[in-house]
Amino acid sequence: MTGLFDAFHRRINYMRISVTDRCNLRCIYCTVQSMPHLSHDDILRYEEIHRVVQVAAGLGVRSIRLTGGEPLVRPDLSKLVELLSPVDSIEEISLTTNGTMLDKYAAELKAAGLKRVNISLDTLKPDRFQRITGSDKLKDVLSGIEAAKRAQLNPVKINMVVLRGINDDELLDLARLSLSDGWHVRFIEYMPFVRSAAEANRLVAIGEIMAVIQGTLGELRPCWPKSGNGPAKYYQLPNATGTIGFIGAITDCFCADCNRFRLTADGRLRPCLLEDDEVDIKEPLRRGASIEELQQLIQEAATLKREQHRLGEEPISGKRQMWQIGG
Repeated sequence: MTGLFDAFHRRINYMRISVTDRCNLRCIYCTVQSMPHLSHDDILRYEEIHRVVQVAAGLGVRSIRLTGGEPLVRPDLSKLVELLSPVDSIEEISLTTNGTMLDKYAAELKAAGLKRVNISLDTLKPDRFQRITGSDKLKDVLSGIEAAKRAQLNPVKINMVVLRGINDDELLDLARLSLSDGWHVRFIEYMPFVRSAAEANRLVAIGEIMAVIQGTLGELRPCWPKSGNGPAKYYQLPNATGTIGFIGAITDCFCADCNRFRLTADGRLRPCLLEDDEVDIKEPLRRGASIEELQQLIQEAATLKREQHRLGEEPISGKRQMWQIGG
Protein backbone atom coordinates (compact mmCIF):
# COMPACT_ATOMS: atom_id res chain seq x y z
CA MET A 1 0.00 0.00 0.00
CA THR A 2 1.68 3.19 -1.18
CA GLY A 3 0.99 6.72 0.00
CA LEU A 4 0.79 8.48 3.35
CA PHE A 5 -1.33 6.80 6.04
CA ASP A 6 -1.92 7.33 9.74
CA ALA A 7 -2.03 4.68 12.46
CA PHE A 8 -5.74 4.08 11.76
CA HIS A 9 -5.21 3.39 8.04
CA ARG A 10 -6.65 6.72 6.92
CA ARG A 11 -5.04 8.01 3.72
CA ILE A 12 -3.53 11.50 4.21
CA ASN A 13 -3.59 13.41 0.92
CA TYR A 14 -4.53 16.96 1.91
CA MET A 15 -2.36 19.61 3.57
CA ARG A 16 -3.50 22.95 4.93
CA ILE A 17 -0.73 25.54 5.02
CA SER A 18 -0.89 28.63 7.20
CA VAL A 19 1.22 31.36 5.60
CA THR A 20 0.79 33.90 8.41
CA ASP A 21 -0.62 34.23 11.92
CA ARG A 22 -1.76 37.79 11.23
CA CYS A 23 -5.28 38.89 10.32
CA ASN A 24 -7.05 42.17 9.61
CA LEU A 25 -10.18 41.03 11.51
CA ARG A 26 -10.70 39.92 15.11
CA CYS A 27 -13.56 37.43 14.94
CA ILE A 28 -15.04 36.55 18.32
CA TYR A 29 -14.78 32.78 17.78
CA CYS A 30 -11.18 32.91 16.56
CA THR A 31 -9.40 35.33 18.89
CA VAL A 32 -9.88 34.24 22.49
CA GLN A 33 -7.16 36.41 23.99
CA SER A 34 -4.46 38.79 22.83
CA MET A 35 -1.15 37.05 22.11
CA PRO A 36 2.08 38.21 20.42
CA HIS A 37 2.50 37.57 16.72
CA LEU A 38 5.38 35.74 15.14
CA SER A 39 8.41 37.69 13.97
CA HIS A 40 9.42 37.77 10.32
CA ASP A 41 12.23 35.25 10.87
CA ASP A 42 9.90 32.84 12.68
CA ILE A 43 7.67 32.38 9.64
CA LEU A 44 8.48 29.93 6.88
CA ARG A 45 9.73 31.52 3.67
CA TYR A 46 7.86 30.75 0.46
CA GLU A 47 10.80 28.67 -0.76
CA GLU A 48 10.66 26.61 2.43
CA ILE A 49 6.94 26.00 2.02
CA HIS A 50 7.64 24.95 -1.57
CA ARG A 51 10.23 22.45 -0.34
CA VAL A 52 7.79 20.90 2.16
CA VAL A 53 5.09 20.63 -0.50
CA GLN A 54 7.46 18.92 -2.92
CA VAL A 55 8.30 16.31 -0.29
CA ALA A 56 4.65 15.90 0.78
CA ALA A 57 3.58 15.46 -2.83
CA GLY A 58 6.10 12.66 -3.16
CA LEU A 59 4.38 10.92 -0.26
CA GLY A 60 0.90 11.20 -1.76
CA VAL A 61 -0.41 14.67 -0.86
CA ARG A 62 -2.56 15.89 -3.74
CA SER A 63 -4.41 18.97 -2.46
CA ILE A 64 -3.11 22.14 -0.83
CA ARG A 65 -5.13 24.81 0.96
CA LEU A 66 -3.54 28.13 1.92
CA THR A 67 -4.82 29.68 5.13
CA GLY A 68 -3.83 32.12 7.87
CA GLY A 69 -4.61 34.17 9.95
CA GLU A 70 -5.70 35.95 6.81
CA PRO A 71 -3.40 34.69 4.03
CA LEU A 72 -3.84 37.76 1.85
CA VAL A 73 -2.21 40.05 4.42
CA ARG A 74 1.09 38.32 3.57
CA PRO A 75 2.70 40.15 0.64
CA ASP A 76 2.88 38.55 -2.81
CA LEU A 77 0.83 35.46 -2.02
CA SER A 78 0.44 34.85 -5.75
CA LYS A 79 4.19 34.16 -5.90
CA LEU A 80 3.71 31.24 -3.54
CA VAL A 81 0.86 29.94 -5.70
CA GLU A 82 3.15 30.20 -8.73
CA LEU A 83 5.80 28.18 -6.90
CA LEU A 84 3.37 25.46 -5.86
CA SER A 85 1.33 25.12 -9.06
CA PRO A 86 3.96 23.18 -11.07
CA VAL A 87 4.75 20.70 -8.26
CA ASP A 88 4.30 17.19 -9.60
CA SER A 89 1.18 15.39 -8.32
CA ILE A 90 -0.41 18.49 -6.74
CA GLU A 91 -3.85 18.53 -8.30
CA GLU A 92 -5.43 21.52 -6.59
CA ILE A 93 -4.42 24.66 -4.72
CA SER A 94 -7.21 26.49 -2.91
CA LEU A 95 -7.49 29.37 -0.46
CA THR A 96 -9.47 30.14 2.68
CA THR A 97 -9.91 33.88 3.21
CA ASN A 98 -12.11 36.40 4.97
CA GLY A 99 -12.59 38.02 1.56
CA THR A 100 -11.80 41.58 2.57
CA MET A 101 -8.85 41.83 0.16
CA LEU A 102 -10.03 39.41 -2.51
CA ASP A 103 -11.39 42.08 -4.85
CA LYS A 104 -7.80 43.26 -5.34
CA TYR A 105 -6.13 39.87 -5.72
CA ALA A 106 -8.65 37.38 -7.17
CA ALA A 107 -7.63 37.71 -10.83
CA GLU A 108 -3.92 37.67 -9.97
CA LEU A 109 -4.30 34.53 -7.86
CA LYS A 110 -6.26 32.78 -10.60
CA ALA A 111 -3.55 33.59 -13.14
CA ALA A 112 -0.94 32.17 -10.74
CA GLY A 113 -2.75 28.83 -10.58
CA LEU A 114 -5.23 29.07 -7.69
CA LYS A 115 -8.26 26.87 -8.37
CA ARG A 116 -10.91 28.03 -5.90
CA VAL A 117 -11.67 29.88 -2.66
CA ASN A 118 -13.64 29.51 0.55
CA ILE A 119 -14.79 32.82 2.00
CA SER A 120 -15.88 33.43 5.59
CA LEU A 121 -19.14 35.35 5.90
CA ASP A 122 -21.04 35.02 9.18
CA THR A 123 -23.69 37.68 8.61
CA LEU A 124 -25.24 39.87 5.93
CA LYS A 125 -25.92 42.72 8.39
CA PRO A 126 -23.33 45.53 8.66
CA ASP A 127 -23.84 46.20 12.38
CA ARG A 128 -23.65 42.50 13.20
CA PHE A 129 -20.57 42.10 11.01
CA GLN A 130 -18.93 44.79 13.13
CA ARG A 131 -19.86 42.92 16.30
CA ILE A 132 -18.55 39.56 15.08
CA THR A 133 -15.36 40.71 13.32
CA GLY A 134 -14.55 44.05 14.93
CA SER A 135 -14.56 45.60 11.45
CA ASP A 136 -16.84 47.46 9.04
CA LYS A 137 -15.57 45.58 5.96
CA LEU A 138 -18.77 43.74 4.99
CA LYS A 139 -18.94 45.58 1.65
CA ASP A 140 -15.36 44.53 0.94
CA VAL A 141 -16.24 40.88 1.56
CA LEU A 142 -19.23 41.04 -0.75
CA SER A 143 -17.06 42.68 -3.42
CA GLY A 144 -14.50 39.93 -2.90
CA ILE A 145 -17.14 37.25 -3.49
CA GLU A 146 -18.09 38.84 -6.80
CA ALA A 147 -14.43 39.21 -7.79
CA ALA A 148 -13.84 35.52 -7.09
CA LYS A 149 -16.78 34.61 -9.30
CA ARG A 150 -15.51 36.87 -12.11
CA ALA A 151 -12.09 35.22 -11.84
CA GLN A 152 -13.78 31.80 -12.04
CA LEU A 153 -12.36 30.60 -8.75
CA ASN A 154 -15.23 28.15 -8.72
CA PRO A 155 -17.04 26.93 -6.83
CA VAL A 156 -16.87 29.93 -4.49
CA LYS A 157 -17.86 28.51 -1.11
CA ILE A 158 -19.24 30.74 1.64
CA ASN A 159 -18.58 29.62 5.22
CA MET A 160 -20.87 30.71 8.07
CA VAL A 161 -20.01 29.82 11.66
CA VAL A 162 -23.41 29.64 13.35
CA LEU A 163 -23.57 31.27 16.81
CA ARG A 164 -26.71 31.00 18.91
CA GLY A 165 -28.13 34.37 19.83
CA ILE A 166 -25.74 36.17 17.51
CA ASN A 167 -26.38 35.17 13.89
CA ASP A 168 -28.59 32.05 13.99
CA ASP A 169 -31.58 34.12 12.87
CA GLU A 170 -29.88 34.51 9.44
CA LEU A 171 -29.85 30.83 8.50
CA LEU A 172 -32.67 31.22 6.02
CA ASP A 173 -31.18 34.38 4.52
CA LEU A 174 -27.92 32.56 3.70
CA ALA A 175 -29.67 29.37 2.58
CA ARG A 176 -31.91 31.33 0.18
CA LEU A 177 -28.80 32.57 -1.63
CA SER A 178 -28.28 29.02 -2.90
CA LEU A 179 -31.62 29.49 -4.66
CA SER A 180 -31.52 33.11 -5.80
CA ASP A 181 -27.80 33.56 -6.53
CA GLY A 182 -26.42 30.06 -6.89
CA TRP A 183 -24.22 30.43 -3.81
CA HIS A 184 -22.51 27.42 -2.26
CA VAL A 185 -23.18 28.07 1.42
CA ARG A 186 -21.71 25.99 4.24
CA PHE A 187 -22.94 26.11 7.81
CA ILE A 188 -20.28 25.29 10.39
CA GLU A 189 -20.85 24.29 13.99
CA TYR A 190 -19.18 26.55 16.49
CA MET A 191 -16.29 24.82 18.27
CA PRO A 192 -16.16 25.89 21.95
CA PHE A 193 -12.47 25.88 22.87
CA VAL A 194 -13.20 27.09 26.40
CA ARG A 195 -15.40 24.96 28.65
CA SER A 196 -18.13 27.20 30.05
CA ALA A 197 -21.91 27.38 29.96
CA ALA A 198 -21.77 30.54 27.85
CA GLU A 199 -19.51 28.92 25.26
CA ALA A 200 -21.53 25.71 25.14
CA ASN A 201 -24.75 27.67 24.65
CA ARG A 202 -23.37 29.24 21.48
CA LEU A 203 -23.38 25.87 19.72
CA VAL A 204 -26.20 25.31 17.23
CA ALA A 205 -26.18 21.66 16.16
CA ILE A 206 -26.23 20.73 12.48
CA GLY A 207 -29.50 18.83 12.96
CA GLU A 208 -31.14 21.97 14.30
CA ILE A 209 -29.82 24.06 11.40
CA MET A 210 -31.14 21.57 8.86
CA ALA A 211 -34.54 21.49 10.55
CA VAL A 212 -34.86 25.28 10.35
CA ILE A 213 -34.01 25.31 6.65
CA GLN A 214 -36.25 22.39 5.71
CA GLY A 215 -39.12 23.74 7.76
CA THR A 216 -39.33 26.83 5.55
CA LEU A 217 -37.47 26.29 2.26
CA GLY A 218 -38.20 22.65 1.49
CA GLU A 219 -36.46 19.29 1.47
CA LEU A 220 -32.69 19.18 1.51
CA ARG A 221 -31.63 16.52 -0.96
CA PRO A 222 -28.14 15.00 -0.65
CA CYS A 223 -25.82 15.80 -3.54
CA TRP A 224 -22.19 15.34 -4.49
CA PRO A 225 -19.86 18.24 -3.61
CA LYS A 226 -18.91 20.53 -6.48
CA SER A 227 -15.28 20.00 -5.48
CA GLY A 228 -13.16 19.80 -2.38
CA ASN A 229 -11.53 17.48 0.12
CA GLY A 230 -13.14 18.56 3.35
CA PRO A 231 -15.67 17.15 5.80
CA ALA A 232 -18.81 18.96 4.61
CA LYS A 233 -21.94 17.02 3.65
CA TYR A 234 -23.75 18.67 0.75
CA TYR A 235 -27.43 19.14 -0.08
CA GLN A 236 -29.60 21.09 -2.48
CA LEU A 237 -32.97 22.72 -2.09
CA PRO A 238 -35.57 22.10 -4.82
CA ASN A 239 -34.69 24.08 -7.98
CA ALA A 240 -31.45 25.44 -6.48
CA THR A 241 -28.35 25.89 -8.62
CA GLY A 242 -26.20 26.35 -5.52
CA THR A 243 -25.60 23.94 -2.67
CA ILE A 244 -25.79 23.92 1.11
CA GLY A 245 -23.08 22.17 3.08
CA PHE A 246 -22.90 21.27 6.76
CA ILE A 247 -19.79 20.79 8.88
CA GLY A 248 -20.51 19.41 12.34
CA ALA A 249 -17.29 18.89 14.27
CA ILE A 250 -19.21 18.28 17.52
CA THR A 251 -22.50 16.58 16.70
CA ASP A 252 -21.51 14.95 13.41
CA CYS A 253 -17.84 14.14 14.02
CA PHE A 254 -15.93 13.53 10.79
CA CYS A 255 -12.67 12.24 12.28
CA ALA A 256 -13.17 8.75 10.83
CA ASP A 257 -12.70 10.20 7.34
CA CYS A 258 -10.01 12.76 8.16
CA ASN A 259 -7.46 13.00 5.34
CA ARG A 260 -5.42 16.04 6.36
CA PHE A 261 -2.65 17.56 8.37
CA ARG A 262 -1.48 21.13 8.82
CA LEU A 263 1.68 23.15 8.40
CA THR A 264 1.70 26.17 10.71
CA ALA A 265 3.20 29.49 9.72
CA ASP A 266 6.18 28.86 12.02
CA GLY A 267 6.96 25.48 10.52
CA ARG A 268 5.23 22.90 12.68
CA LEU A 269 3.45 19.90 11.23
CA ARG A 270 0.21 19.57 13.13
CA PRO A 271 -1.78 16.33 12.71
CA CYS A 272 -5.05 17.70 14.12
CA LEU A 273 -6.63 21.11 14.47
CA LEU A 274 -7.90 20.24 17.94
CA GLU A 275 -4.82 18.61 19.46
CA ASP A 276 -1.50 20.16 20.44
CA ASP A 277 0.70 17.43 18.95
CA GLU A 278 3.25 19.00 16.58
CA VAL A 279 6.43 18.06 14.72
CA ASP A 280 9.03 20.76 14.05
CA ILE A 281 10.06 20.79 10.38
CA LYS A 282 11.45 24.34 10.22
CA GLU A 283 14.69 23.62 12.08
CA PRO A 284 15.56 20.62 9.87
CA LEU A 285 14.66 22.64 6.77
CA ARG A 286 16.97 25.47 7.75
CA ARG A 287 19.92 23.19 8.44
CA GLY A 288 19.56 21.54 5.05
CA ALA A 289 17.75 18.28 5.86
CA SER A 290 17.61 15.66 3.13
CA ILE A 291 14.44 14.59 1.35
CA GLU A 292 14.49 11.35 3.33
CA GLU A 293 14.65 13.20 6.66
CA LEU A 294 11.81 15.51 5.69
CA GLN A 295 9.75 12.52 4.54
CA GLN A 296 10.32 10.89 7.90
CA LEU A 297 9.08 13.99 9.73
CA ILE A 298 5.92 14.14 7.63
CA GLN A 299 5.31 10.45 8.22
CA GLU A 300 5.84 11.00 11.96
CA ALA A 301 3.19 13.74 11.92
CA ALA A 302 0.76 11.41 10.17
CA THR A 303 1.43 8.67 12.72
CA LEU A 304 0.63 11.09 15.56
CA LYS A 305 -2.93 11.60 14.32
CA ARG A 306 -5.41 10.44 16.94
CA GLU A 307 -8.48 8.41 16.18
CA GLN A 308 -10.87 11.20 17.19
CA HIS A 309 -10.73 14.67 18.70
CA ARG A 310 -11.98 15.26 22.24
CA LEU A 311 -13.71 18.58 21.77
CA GLY A 312 -16.98 18.53 23.68
CA GLU A 313 -15.75 15.76 25.97
CA GLU A 314 -12.95 17.55 27.83
CA PRO A 315 -11.28 20.97 27.83
CA ILE A 316 -8.87 21.69 25.00
CA SER A 317 -5.42 22.69 26.27
CA GLY A 318 -5.30 25.56 23.81
CA LYS A 319 -1.60 26.24 23.44
CA ARG A 320 -2.49 27.90 20.14
CA GLN A 321 -5.52 29.87 19.05
CA MET A 322 -7.30 29.31 15.76
CA TRP A 323 -5.50 32.13 13.99
CA GLN A 324 -2.16 30.59 14.96
CA ILE A 325 -3.02 27.17 13.54
CA GLY A 326 -4.67 27.90 10.23
CA GLY A 327 -8.07 26.40 11.01
